[in-house]
Amino acid sequence: MRNPLADQVVEIKPSGIRKFFDIVSEMKDAISLGVGEPDFATPWHIRDEGIYSLEKGHTKYTSNAGLMQLREEICNYLYRTQGIKYSSKTDVLITVGGSEAIDIGMRAMINPGVGEEILIPQPSYVSYEPCAILAGAKPVIINLKAENEFRLTAKELEDAITEKTKLLILPFPNNPTGAIMEKEDLEAIAEVIIKHDIYVMSDEIYSELTYKNKHVSIASLPGMQERTILINGFSKAYAMTGWRMGYACGPSNIIAQMTKIHQFAIMCAPTTGQYAGIEALKHGDDDIREMRTAYNQRRRYLMHAFKEMGLECFEPFGAFYVFPCIKEFGMTSEEFAARFLEEEKVAAVPGNAFGESGEGYLRISYAYSLEKLKVAMERLSRFITKLREEQKNK
Repeated sequence: MRNPLADQVVEIKPSGIRKFFDIVSEMKDAISLGVGEPDFATPWHIRDEGIYSLEKGHTKYTSNAGLMQLREEICNYLYRTQGIKYSSKTDVLITVGGSEAIDIGMRAMINPGVGEEILIPQPSYVSYEPCAILAGAKPVIINLKAENEFRLTAKELEDAITEKTKLLILPFPNNPTGAIMEKEDLEAIAEVIIKHDIYVMSDEIYSELTYKNKHVSIASLPGMQERTILINGFSKAYAMTGWRMGYACGPSNIIAQMTKIHQFAIMCAPTTGQYAGIEALKHGDDDIREMRTAYNQRRRYLMHAFKEMGLECFEPFGAFYVFPCIKEFGMTSEEFAARFLEEEKVAAVPGNAFGESGEGYLRISYAYSLEKLKVAMERLSRFITKLREEQKNK
């Protein structure tokens, strides 16, 4: 019988994040610190708006690009937070989560079969590389370094660019490291981007979750809006993961082609979620501040706990992840995570799930209650004390 499967799909490895999540879901008394999902429920006023939209009978398709009012609110939001002006008619597309925007953005821009390259800094979100492959691009990995706090430098970018380079993924604030790019960092790489005439896909899904300076979008820099596809959404900032609401903003010619793919594959984002998204953007700033304050408290607690147990970890200032180094224990990140789960019933994600440069690290999410984090850190402290004793006795 003829093989029914596509080789390029078969060769893609499943997500390394879900593996440990699936295991811990079947373990009694286990704690999972592995999933990047807020422990908060969607704020009530946002839920109410979604419910009210159903009560009013808003159950039909919207336009392919999404409700005009939602697109207008996105434009208002980006102007008041970043100073970027977009047209709600031509420059904005509402998608099923930010992940769909990443996928169709690559497919709209890449010509398969001619060797066009997408630069992907790693460690980073697990979807970029598979989406690049499925779009017909050659993914080129830029290995970020702990000594640079996992930021992308202009030299690293310059060294990676070739004549085939078309698109750079800019994944900051970063999952899994929590790293951020500050304005001066972005200005330096913007010079390289303009010099080589390439485009940027800036994934800013964690833009509201920063704990140092306010997030700066590369699209706000001179000469960059016309070559940037800005990806964002509602999942992280408003605790709306299950609503599957994202968006892309960018040059109208690119957005038009993304909308065409979205039109044939999806039709439109969920109508109920779109009405909820309008409410989130109009009246959700206080919710963001409240959740960000809680995340920052947890972040500071974890950094203190790591210091107490002598576990090396640079201080992250974005998203809701920490990325401690476990190289001292002489085992792979998968071996460490597997033993930690088996012996202490705590799940974290091996760093190599986010690329080879994540080997020797562990992603711990603090999108969990402080109470859970305290129990998990007690178990981690006990576990690494045992590992250090084992090393002494070898």
